[in-house]
Amino acid sequence: MSIYRHLTEAEITGLESNGCWAEDWQRVMVAEGFKPYNFHRVVFYGDITLGEFNKQVEVSKGFVKHSGINDATLRNVSVGNDCLIEKVGNYINNYTIGNDCYISNICTLETTDDATYGEGSVISVLNEMGDGNVTIFRELNSQVASFMVRHNADKQLKMTLQQMIEDELRVTRPERGLIGNNVKIINAKDITNTVIKGYCEISGAARLSECTVMSSMDAPVFIGTGVICENSIICDGCSINNSVKMQDCFVGEACQITNGFTAEASLFFANSFMANGEACAAFCGPFSASHHKSSLLIGGEFSFYNAGSNTNFSNHAYKMGPLHYGTLERGTKTASGSYVLMPATIGAFSVCFGKLMHHPDTRNLPFSYLMAYGDDCYLVPGRNITTVGLYRDIKKWPKRDKRSRQSKKSIINFDWLSPFTVGEIMEGIKILKALREASGDNVSTYNFHEYVINASSLRKGMKYYDIALRIYMGAVLKRAQKEGFFGRPKSTVGQGKWADLSGLLMPESEEQRIVNDIKSGEIENIQQLLERFAEINDNYSHYRWSWSYQMILDYYGLDEITPADAEHIREDYVRARRAWIAEIRKDAEKEYQMGDVETDVYEDFLSKLDHEIDYEN
Repeated sequence: MSIYRHLTEAEITGLESNGCWAEDWQRVMVAEGFKPYNFHRVVFYGDITLGEFNKQVEVSKGFVKHSGINDATLRNVSVGNDCLIEKVGNYINNYTIGNDCYISNICTLETTDDATYGEGSVISVLNEMGDGNVTIFRELNSQVASFMVRHNADKQLKMTLQQMIEDELRVTRPERGLIGNNVKIINAKDITNTVIKGYCEISGAARLSECTVMSSMDAPVFIGTGVICENSIICDGCSINNSVKMQDCFVGEACQITNGFTAEASLFFANSFMANGEACAAFCGPFSASHHKSSLLIGGEFSFYNAGSNTNFSNHAYKMGPLHYGTLERGTKTASGSYVLMPATIGAFSVCFGKLMHHPDTRNLPFSYLMAYGDDCYLVPGRNITTVGLYRDIKKWPKRDKRSRQSKKSIINFDWLSPFTVGEIMEGIKILKALREASGDNVSTYNFHEYVINASSLRKGMKYYDIALRIYMGAVLKRAQKEGFFGRPKSTVGQGKWADLSGLLMPESEEQRIVNDIKSGEIENIQQLLERFAEINDNYSHYRWSWSYQMILDYYGLDEITPADAEHIREDYVRARRAWIAEIRKDAEKEYQMGDVETDVYEDFLSKLDHEIDYEN
């Protein structure tokens, strides 16, 4: 801890000769090694604490200045060691500034009474006109936010969660604004009631008001030109740039928001990318993306999702080339709780969109295409399982996680086949079988609500779904053998339905247990809630095996899985995997024959498919 002293008469004289003035020099405290030489035209009001100023500060590449304070008015400010503060047009008031900071050409940096720093606000997502359902605070992650939304109708739970958050804020909220170590703030206008953690760079921002910026050395935050950010929280590794306007928002780890994007009362979690468009009351889970000026994300829940332009919800048709961004991997949910196809690729569906929203059970035909021809909407079940696009998605998402190891607050499970999605596949198979039994085999089409399913599409859909089931069962069995818990599960936890809590795949029974434990007081604070989500994720393999074991018994008609059964399942897995790769190869060949892909890109993709046999054992 630094020891501070009063200024000597010689130091006061030196400061005054450099044009400095203090309301009361006795209230200016300095570090033991303080030297007054690098202070020019500085005005001090109230209680001031100054560190040592010995180092050079790099203001631009190859351009250094000596640390110190020039042309600034400070009131009730603490400044750490070796900072350079200059050209403060208005003043710095009620702030604590860390070490090695560079602050230049700003207007106002101030903390006022009753500052919240963007924490504790209750916003409404999924329904822009509804009551608030998510409280934003620095420890928020996609699981806590999703949990709040899903259980918003439970008044007791909602009140208890709110109290837990208020208790957390009461302990962690600083008395005045903070600037961490190694922060750079240049050419900014107004920064009010904002906490800025270490290694953040703010360059040309127009206004930051009631914000918390959770920057760190391994995951610095950049806030750029023209940004207006009010009552919001920005997490580690984010980039907010080019005239973004944001109010009442939470921006999770490693998100990029740029090029005039406008957001209000919205949540953006890990690795989301937003540009040009706007969002209102949107819940954007991990890997949500929007690139176009005509995109409006409003009142929906998204994740692993790319919003295209106008009615084109995904550019997934561009499958093999480098510009492919993704699909509705986990799906979207509307304010009413109904789902768009999950997981799916949506092509031309402007005609179908209104109909689709009214049928939440369409989510039980996952990995499907929905296409419009005239006034008819055609559903192609399971088609996306065997596409180049899905194959690339499976490989790319883990690689696109830009978060540092120390800043992974939101939990993301990248399994494309899991008890959650496979459970939906099994429901899809039941629906297709029921359609076939009701109408027979000698028909050309089947009707599912307002959608038409060609007979050939139904047969292929059942084939693709079965391929996915056998791939899943073989892969899970292989993992269970490697991880040492092959055999009948010791616990029933994991059986029953599963949920996707915005990236965390978990049994619904565990979600309900969390609800009960919060109400009973077993979970007393936010940290314990976060630890419970982490614990569930750590036990994912065990829960998955508990669910999968019974599924395997039912599929193969077994009472238990013997070594001979395990070998048979493995052989089925290899055959299914090879059939899957063969279908993906066909899809790639079709795209190449259309002339949409360069030869080297096509050959590189086939080479990757050839190496899939390396993963069979």
